[in-house]
Amino acid sequence: MEALTGAQIIARSLRGLGVTVLFGIVGIPVVEIAEEAINLGIKFIGFRNEQAAGYAASVYGYLTGRPGVCLVVGGPGVLHAISGIGNSTVNRFPFLLLAGSSETHLTTKGAFQELDAVSFLTPHTKVAFRPASLDAIPDVIHNAYRTAWYGRPGPSFIDFPADMIQGTLPSSTALTQTSPLPSPPKPSADETTLFKVAQLLKTARSPLIVIGKGAAYARATDCISSLVSKTQIPFLPTPMGKGVLPDAHPLNAASARSTALKEADVVLLLGARLNWILHFGSPPKWNPHAKFIQIDIDPSTLGSNSADPALAIYGDLTTVIPQLQSHLSTWSYKANSSPYTTHLQSAKDRNLATAAKKASSTALPLTHSAALSAIERVLHKLSPVDEGNIVYVSEGANTMDISRSIFPVSHPRLRLDAGTHATMGVGLGYAIAAHIAYNGLGSQPGEAQVGASGLGGNRKKIVCLEGDSAFGFSAMEVETMARYGMDILIFVINNGGVYHGDADDEKSWSTLQQSTLNVQGHGTGTASKGQEMNKGLRSTSLSFGTSYQNIATMVGGLGLEARTIEEAEEATRQGFECGKICVVNVIVGKGEGGKLEFGWQASTREQDRGGDEEREKGKGGRGAKL
Repeated sequence: MEALTGAQIIARSLRGLGVTVLFGIVGIPVVEIAEEAINLGIKFIGFRNEQAAGYAASVYGYLTGRPGVCLVVGGPGVLHAISGIGNSTVNRFPFLLLAGSSETHLTTKGAFQELDAVSFLTPHTKVAFRPASLDAIPDVIHNAYRTAWYGRPGPSFIDFPADMIQGTLPSSTALTQTSPLPSPPKPSADETTLFKVAQLLKTARSPLIVIGKGAAYARATDCISSLVSKTQIPFLPTPMGKGVLPDAHPLNAASARSTALKEADVVLLLGARLNWILHFGSPPKWNPHAKFIQIDIDPSTLGSNSADPALAIYGDLTTVIPQLQSHLSTWSYKANSSPYTTHLQSAKDRNLATAAKKASSTALPLTHSAALSAIERVLHKLSPVDEGNIVYVSEGANTMDISRSIFPVSHPRLRLDAGTHATMGVGLGYAIAAHIAYNGLGSQPGEAQVGASGLGGNRKKIVCLEGDSAFGFSAMEVETMARYGMDILIFVINNGGVYHGDADDEKSWSTLQQSTLNVQGHGTGTASKGQEMNKGLRSTSLSFGTSYQNIATMVGGLGLEARTIEEAEEATRQGFECGKICVVNVIVGKGEGGKLEFGWQASTREQDRGGDEEREKGKGGRGAKL
């Protein structure tokens, strides 16, 4: 066998596992790993910040069903990339982080970018390794990759010291060869528990199925579709559970979310957790007498919060759901004669009418609803929803909240958002990962394409719906998109602030800015008791009318601005068809300036009069409903 460097062994081990793409940022000493990977045909996607690279790799794992791999330098590179580790952990995405580090003989001497990353990341990962020798590298990579993927998906970490990366293994040394791993085992359910669960569902007066992003990750569409079709139980998708079943499905209760939660007495959770997104399963949002049945691949979530451990099922959805259907036999819910389904339909009709009225507004400046609805109309003329050829990536409090109900999807894993951690800054990294997963590199619009992940099907257009604040976290990744020829379409919904802006015209904003500069510049401190200090710009304010579109033109892309419905529609058409990176800066009104709160923090009185459902439709809320 030929003599191999550590970098070559690492690259070969990754290729042997079937890794086809690396995300990251190189520097000393990991640049050698990236170059060896490229020599073996592995695509390297170089980012502008490790945070975005980590987000990209983690969601790539979700999209492809195999761990995404990220390569960074030691020290500060690891510190930046820990965002990807947190994202992977909380969202249950399979993710492998590789990092370089200082030479082993310089440990504790204050070496270049020295950090004991293994100790640092052990509490935050499923495993954190440093190979003991060059010949141990293949087994360590194999075990870290497998651990990230099998069981509850999550992050693994491997630290490679510089002397290991640059060292040479003698040709006489035997070296393990890695090979692709089979898909993780799919545990089945206990038949006694399944019988109990089936009996409970059969006696429910107001049953509800909640479909989480775990169902999308599990590729459980076919079995869930069969379950819903045969049982006729209404379902509610979580934000990233949308598309497992089409949004247009008649049993979709998303437009009557509050009513469904308040009235459901037996709830079947499919790959969804009773965390803040589902209000912990607690009243007053939920029926206080509701019983929760959980099916999940992660046993640590079973029986949490309001769930009954006796009704918890550990298993893979694609195995357990057919088992459950066998116990349910020919039973179906008598939806046509149920007051519950009548109430759901009434709530749907009411909320959809409210949404349509708000979407039709032609007032200037545009509202979020009107602007996003104009974009949706054009996109779905150019690419019908049922074809599933658009992937939506959305972040930003109001933009993410409102767009969720305006942009329907009919297929799984076509909607990505801030997720369980409500993380701002994931958007552009997610978009790059989606482009690679679905399209690979070098494909042209209109081509059928197999992405770097092996995902087949038609080429997909990646569309980002970004709040102006959220866009700022990773805006320089527009250059990454341009460098790799990605024709991603980005809409920046610009209201000049976090949640809301401070003014609808430049003169008013400049007056507030000057007040801010005067107050802060002269150190006047806080106002005396009984006096109101001239506050100027609030802490949530951003610059007025920033020309975000120019970041696309500076890298050879298309930059457009839209202030009216007609301009938004035309910009959407141009951006969709231009064949290169495009940023559309959509100027909208500053929005309401009331108390900032999340939708789940709303008062009981507001819930009772339907406020929560209006927020779920993205029309009536003040805060960041996720």
